[in-house]
Amino acid sequence: MASVQACAAIMKKVTTISLALLLGLAAGGCSTSSDNEGASGTASPGSSASPSKGTPPAKPAEKVSLNMLVPSQSNWTYSKDKPIWKAIEEKTGYSIEGQVPPGNDYDGAVNLTIASGNMPDLIFMSSFTKANKYGQQGALVNILDYLDQAPNLKKWLGAHPDILQRFSSVDGKLYEFPNDQNFGLGDRIIWMYRDDVFKKNGLNVPQTYDELYDVLKKLKQMYPDSYPFSTRAGFDTLSRMAPQFNTFNDTYYDFDRKEWRYGPIEDNYKKMIAFMNKLYKEGLIAPDWLTFNSKKWEDSLSNDKAFVFLDYVVMDYYNVPLRKDRPDFTMLFMPPPAGFEGASRVNINQTALDIGMTIASTSKKIKEAMKYMDFFYSDEGEQLSTWGVEGVTYEMADGKKQYLKSFKTLSELREKPGLFNLGTYTRMDFMATLTFMGTESQDAFKQAANYDSKLQPSPPFTDQQIDVLNTVGEAVKKYQQENATKFILGNRSLDEWDQYVGEVQKLGLDQLVKTYKDAYDHVQNRK
Repeated sequence: MASVQACAAIMKKVTTISLALLLGLAAGGCSTSSDNEGASGTASPGSSASPSKGTPPAKPAEKVSLNMLVPSQSNWTYSKDKPIWKAIEEKTGYSIEGQVPPGNDYDGAVNLTIASGNMPDLIFMSSFTKANKYGQQGALVNILDYLDQAPNLKKWLGAHPDILQRFSSVDGKLYEFPNDQNFGLGDRIIWMYRDDVFKKNGLNVPQTYDELYDVLKKLKQMYPDSYPFSTRAGFDTLSRMAPQFNTFNDTYYDFDRKEWRYGPIEDNYKKMIAFMNKLYKEGLIAPDWLTFNSKKWEDSLSNDKAFVFLDYVVMDYYNVPLRKDRPDFTMLFMPPPAGFEGASRVNINQTALDIGMTIASTSKKIKEAMKYMDFFYSDEGEQLSTWGVEGVTYEMADGKKQYLKSFKTLSELREKPGLFNLGTYTRMDFMATLTFMGTESQDAFKQAANYDSKLQPSPPFTDQQIDVLNTVGEAVKKYQQENATKFILGNRSLDEWDQYVGEVQKLGLDQLVKTYKDAYDHVQNRK
């Protein structure tokens, strides 16, 4: 469950489509111009059962210029001269003037911009949580009030009620233009293993955690200086493993029981903790695994000190360069093992991407901004966002599009012509980008889709509910993490598990779970 406390981490996703893909102050009240008044109340999106191809919006009689606040990062610097912006202008008739705040604190810059009241027409937001906060303060337009200006978006929302619900505020309004969630696919977490080592030693790919333990034991015997299972996620490793034990590392929604639960006090969670304790005691995971950084992780991976991994789809980082001296070196996708007999073989689903564009309520061009953004919800918009311009970014071969061979990596495609830069998409075809990856990574992405756990709900919270999350929630989280760590490291006996459960409950756990339930029920009841 992506809790409110974790929202700050979403900016990490802003800097890259994904690790694997690239390789390489409260706002004052703001009034809306009377010329831009939308329909009163909240409009309803279309109810079509499937996405419509849609049509690009008609070009304005004269070119319209819109201002846009957007961050610029080292791997995708903003420049209005990049071909993608020129292509969008040719298709839509809208010219974008980007404003890039200095420094690295983009969220802080957004806050200051909104507080000043001097806002550009379009503002990129690092999460819908922030967009909803500013929207409820009056700084942003409720997009649903202007759906008559965005027929493609209206049809798309009607075909994706789950995404509409995810992005909506607690009062049922929509302040951020949703993505189709394809971008988040690059953030998949998967199991990987050293296929060459397994074959050399006659080891089978484990199907369960019991089999995983047996394999790790054998690897330890064969490579005594190794710690066969390696992770660089620290305590978050438990979040990645928990779905394979039919639980979560936080408050979560149980779709089978149709109720909210707290994973870290469940018996299944205890089984996972016991497994990790066994790995730690027997030297099957590094003694400093909680603080194992990327450098140590990469060293262990590259030097035959680790052979099973739980991370992003990163095999290209290692298969390609290490094969220069070790031709057999091969990391492959491994289906997630079942934590126990009958448990689900699923990976954590964290593919939801919550970034997006918003429209300032002070804009004199709200309708124009709506029409501009509507283009990206059309099929033509998706094609442009994904492929760019023929002859500039792609060519046709045997009747199919393919990126020009002059672009060696996806990062080059992003930096030079500007594809996938913020403000240039809402929909895209993620699978098209797999051509930049090696066959092992392509296979991993294709297989991983078969092992996704169901995406957890992310209901919006009231200010009072957020207070509970920030007080009770933080207290529970801190205590739970401290004690889970003690159990794994052997500093507290698992015989005291029931006592630990009671201690967590006394911190206000029932109130915390009820807060999630109430927020979720509120969303369900307004359908």
